[in-house]
Amino acid sequence: MKDFIQYETIRKVIFIALALLCLTPLISSPVALALGFALVVFIGNPFEKHLHQYIHLLLQISIVGLGFGLKLDEALHAGKTGLILTVVSIVSVMTLGYFLGRIFRLDKPLSYILSAGTAICGGSAIAAVSPIIRPSTKQISLALAIVFTLNSIALFAYPAIGHLLNLSQEQFGLWCAVGIHDTSSVVGAASKYGDEALKIATTVKLARALWIIPVSLITMFIFKNKTSKIKIPWFIGYFILAILLNTYFPVLNTFSNSITALAKSGLNLTLFFIGSTLSVQTLKTIGFKPLITAILLWITISAGSLLYIIR
Repeated sequence: MKDFIQYETIRKVIFIALALLCLTPLISSPVALALGFALVVFIGNPFEKHLHQYIHLLLQISIVGLGFGLKLDEALHAGKTGLILTVVSIVSVMTLGYFLGRIFRLDKPLSYILSAGTAICGGSAIAAVSPIIRPSTKQISLALAIVFTLNSIALFAYPAIGHLLNLSQEQFGLWCAVGIHDTSSVVGAASKYGDEALKIATTVKLARALWIIPVSLITMFIFKNKTSKIKIPWFIGYFILAILLNTYFPVLNTFSNSITALAKSGLNLTLFFIGSTLSVQTLKTIGFKPLITAILLWITISAGSLLYIIR
C-alpha cells in the first residue's frame, strides 16, 4: 500500500513538472502534445478523471487571450478572406461524408458526426450535434478518438508541408483554419509557423466555428428532433470583445503582448492535457471503415483548400 502511494505521488509530480515545463518558451505546441502522449504511454495519467472538464475551459480562455493580439481591421480582413472557402468546404465535406457513409455502410449518426467534426471544428462540432442525433456513447468516443488522432498528425505535418511549399504567413494561416479539425491544433500549428499566420488562423477558425449554429439547425431538420437545444460557442463573443478592447482602448496595448504570451502558454498546456488523454487502448478501438472515411474527408478538405489558396 505504501509503495502504491509513493508511485502515485511520483506520477503526479512528473505530470505537474511536465505541465509547468509546457508553460515555458522551451516547449512548442507539437512537443507539448507529444509529451502528453508519451507520459500516458509510459506512466499513465494520474489526473485523467478530472482533466476533461478543464481542457475546453483552458482552451477557451487561451483563445480569448489571443484576441488581445489582434486589431479589428485584421480580424475583418481575415474573416472576409476565408468566408467563401469556409462555405464551400463545409458543404463539400458534409456532402462527401454522406456518400462515404453510404459506401462504407456506416451507421448514419457516426457518419454524420465524423463529417461535422471534419467540416467545422472537430470535437466542438461533434459535441454540438451529438445531443440532436443521439449517437451511442461508443460512436461519440470513436469519432473523438479519430478526430484527435488526425489533429495530432496535422500539428506536425502542416508546418512541415507549409515550409516545403514556401507558403506565406497568410496562406498558411488560412489553410490551417480550413484544413485542421480542432481549434487547439489549428492555433498550435499556426503559432509554430508565425505570428501573422496565428492571427489569421485564429480569426478564420473561430468564424468557422460559428457555423455550428446553422449546421445544428439543419441537423435538427434532418434527424427530425425539435426538442434538442443548440450549443452556442459563447466564448467567440468574448474573443471579439477582446479584439474590440485592443483596437479602441490603446492603453491596453501596454499589456497586450503579455496577455497573448500567456495565452500561447495556455494553449501549449491545453495540448499537453489533450495528449495525456489519448492512449494506445483508445487508438486500438478505432475501426477501419470509420478511420478510412475520416482520412478521405480530411485529405479532401486539406488538398482542396490548399490548391484553392495557392492558385
